[in-house]
Amino acid sequence: MTDDVSQDLAAAARHYRDDGRNVAMRAEDRWHRLRLNVARRRGQHVTILSLSGYGTQRWVRVFSRVVMAPDSHFANGRRVAKMIADGVRGWRNFISAPVPFAEITVRIGGHTYEVVADRGGLVDAVLEVELEPGHHEVTLQAPGADPTTADVFVIAEQTRTGIVCDIDDTVVVTKLPRPFLAAWNSFVLDEHARTPTPGIAVMMERLLHRFDGAPVLYISTGAWNVAQTLTRFLTRNLYPHGPLLLTDWGPTADRWFRSGREHKEEQLERLAQDFPEMDWILIGDDGQHDPAIYADFAHRHPEKVKVVIIRQLTYSEAVLAGGRAQDPQIEAVMAAEEDGEVRLHHGGWQQAGGRRIPWIYGPDGKDIVARLTDHGLLDPDGHP
Repeated sequence: MTDDVSQDLAAAARHYRDDGRNVAMRAEDRWHRLRLNVARRRGQHVTILSLSGYGTQRWVRVFSRVVMAPDSHFANGRRVAKMIADGVRGWRNFISAPVPFAEITVRIGGHTYEVVADRGGLVDAVLEVELEPGHHEVTLQAPGADPTTADVFVIAEQTRTGIVCDIDDTVVVTKLPRPFLAAWNSFVLDEHARTPTPGIAVMMERLLHRFDGAPVLYISTGAWNVAQTLTRFLTRNLYPHGPLLLTDWGPTADRWFRSGREHKEEQLERLAQDFPEMDWILIGDDGQHDPAIYADFAHRHPEKVKVVIIRQLTYSEAVLAGGRAQDPQIEAVMAAEEDGEVRLHHGGWQQAGGRRIPWIYGPDGKDIVARLTDHGLLDPDGHP
C-alpha cells in the first residue's frame, strides 16, 4: 500500500481547463483536490472499492471507486468485518477522499486494460473481451495499491428477459419524506436498521426461477458512496445478486444537482441499446416517479417491456412520499400515442406499439406474486 497517487494528468488538465465547468463544478473539483491532499498528509492509502458489473459475451461494464483510506478500514476493497459488525453509519461512506482521474489496471479473461476514473474517482468502463456466460472475477489495481477483485455477470446471448428493480420504497421500506430520503439513507441510517419490503425478495427469486438466466440490475438515485452498504443490505436480506446502477450527486455541466429521474431514464435507455434482443421486467413503487418513467419507456420501446410491477405504498408511506403517482402520471405520454390506452391500478395493461403490457400492482411481494400468477407470468406451483 502507498499514499502515492497515480493520476492521468493529461485528462485532469483538460478537465480543469474546460471553460464549460460551472461554478458548482469548479467548487466541487477544488473540494476533491483539498480532501485528496489532506488524506495524503495523514498517510492514508489508495484503495479501490469493489463493485459488481455486468456485460455480454463480447464486452463487460466494470464499476469501481478509487479513494484514499486508512489500511484498517478496508479488505479487498470492502469494509472489514469489525466495522460491519459495529454498524456503519451512512456518513462514514462519504469520509474517504476520492482520487480524481486515477489510473487503474483491470484484468479479466486473460486480458489487461488501462482505464481512468472520472473527476469523482468513479470507474465506469466498457471493455471488449470474449467470455462465457456466468460470473467472472475481475481484478483491479492502482499503482502501489493492493489488488481488488470484483464480480462481473456475463449475460448469455440467448437470454431474452432481464429484471430492473428500484431500491427505495421498493426493496427497502423507508417511511421517510422524499425530500429527506436520500440524505437520511446516505448520511444517517445504520445499514442494519434498513427494513426489507415484505415478500419482494421471494417474488424476485420466483421470477428468476421462471426466467432462467435473467440478469438483475438495481437502479437507484442513491450516490455511489453507499454502493457497498446497499450491497450488504441486499445480500443479508436474500435479494438476488446484481449490479447497482447508482449516480453521482455532484453538479453537471448544465445543472447544480443531478436529476434522479434523468438518471433512471438514461440507464433504461442504455440497457435498451446494449441489449436490443431483450425485454425487461420493470419493478418500482407508486411514490411519485417510477410509474411515469416506466410508462414513458414502454411507450418508446414497447417491445422491450415484458411487465411493469409497482409496489403500492401504504397510506402513511404515500403521505411521506408526497403523495402517490397518478395512476400513473402518463397522460401526456399516452396522449401522444394514437392507439394509446391505459387501464391501471390494481391490475391492467398499457397499450403501446400494438402490444398489451401488463401492469401489476400490489402492497407486498406475496400479493404481487398472486397477481403475476393470475397473468400467467409465474407458475402456480413455482419455486422457491
